[in-house]
Amino acid sequence: MVLSALLVLSLAVVPVNAGDPLHRYAKDTWRSMAAMVEPATGLPADKVTGDLKTRAKITSPTNVATYLWSTLVARDLRLISAHDAAARAGRVLDALARMERNTPTGQYYNWYDPATLQLARAFPDSGDPIRLFASSVDNGWLATALMMVRNAIPAHAKAANRLLASMDFTAYYDPAARPDAGTGLLRGGFWPEPPPECHIASDYAGTGTTVYSTCHHYGAPAETRIGQYVGIALGQLPPESYFGPYRTFPDNACDYGWQEQKPVGSWKRYLGVNVWEGTYEYRGMRYVPNWGGSMFEALMPDLVVPEATWARKSWGRNHPVFVRAQIEHGLREAGYGYWGFSPSNDPHGGYNVYGVDQLGMDEPGYSSDRERTSVDPGYEGCRPAKPLPESYGDGVVTPHASFLALPYARAAALDNLARLRADFDAYGPGGFYDAIAVRSGVVSKWYLALDQGMAMAALGNVLTGGDLHRYFAGSGVEARLRPVMSLEEWDAR
Repeated sequence: MVLSALLVLSLAVVPVNAGDPLHRYAKDTWRSMAAMVEPATGLPADKVTGDLKTRAKITSPTNVATYLWSTLVARDLRLISAHDAAARAGRVLDALARMERNTPTGQYYNWYDPATLQLARAFPDSGDPIRLFASSVDNGWLATALMMVRNAIPAHAKAANRLLASMDFTAYYDPAARPDAGTGLLRGGFWPEPPPECHIASDYAGTGTTVYSTCHHYGAPAETRIGQYVGIALGQLPPESYFGPYRTFPDNACDYGWQEQKPVGSWKRYLGVNVWEGTYEYRGMRYVPNWGGSMFEALMPDLVVPEATWARKSWGRNHPVFVRAQIEHGLREAGYGYWGFSPSNDPHGGYNVYGVDQLGMDEPGYSSDRERTSVDPGYEGCRPAKPLPESYGDGVVTPHASFLALPYARAAALDNLARLRADFDAYGPGGFYDAIAVRSGVVSKWYLALDQGMAMAALGNVLTGGDLHRYFAGSGVEARLRPVMSLEEWDAR
């Protein structure tokens, strides 16, 4: 059966139940995504006010990606027509083809004006200048959306593939980053001009074009893995690079004694790469941490890549444990009465990172409250433990974390969302507002394209049985990526 026929069949069998709370959440959340769209270009803004009237004057490749996949979800849930979805996606593809980006890597820069498609040179809110920077994470998310569009809207397959073919993720890859393991890592990104920050000048692919890459690599299993997935799926990165990022850092005396806790594990070998299969412990649970302990670091890639299926013995084990641990922290350890900690707006102003400190590899990691309460269990023989906190402060809960948890704790996620809606002024015309400080009761009445887009993707996968996963997996992606991901086994439980 050809792809277009499969698509028609998929759309024909999607159940529509307007009385289902998940469907109602999707309908309202889509309203906020649609309100972010700039009429002149069809691109989404970074965010919109809670009354859906005032859009930000800036956007990013990740925002564009979340809007594209939200459009597919809205179509598949029959919130909009197939014709409307195709028109919306077509406008985005046309805009992307006209936007300035790095040559010859084909990588988009981080910030644009959605009204003009021009590169943003200053942040609208602060006036601070913007230096052009291409991010492996932002471009990775955009590429995943293009990979989905080419399979979900056959009429746009040629345009989506043309853009994908021009995006070269080898621009970020450092093959010598893990000589101890025999593979490389992705860098955070590069500047086209030398910045004041630490940077490494390199000749891009031997073309004579110099780029100035970040000194840091992505060496922990956070949301940053999306660039690696895309590079392997497009045949641009070696499959063995999947095993480059540390699961935890090894237990090598005090060499890695700065990490959150001493891991337990052993060395294994996959595709010729040495991998330390370590895990941490939290209140009786064993898990592979991410960098800061946040929900989106753990689960955002799972919205696109079916990690629990393709990596059944690793991510498939880890994701439900991570969700249980976030619930445990919010309801019992910190005693907030609510859970779901992830980077979001700060209800008292600005944007901040939130998570469960103990679930992150970094020490001190991301805290769950505005007071930055942290836990340091120490590192035997290297760093003494600190006393446990007597209490936690004003915990900041973001609804998108509950949506990310839906595949692994559906009843708990629905209950958490229902209580947030009942107990706070947390719900508006575009669905849940971005974040709630649960002890002070202060709510951030904004809608962010990133966070609403994660909610839409999670709702779409749950309500359609994984449509976004299927769209991503097509065009040979599953054949390249799944065999690599299926090899590994973690002691997550």
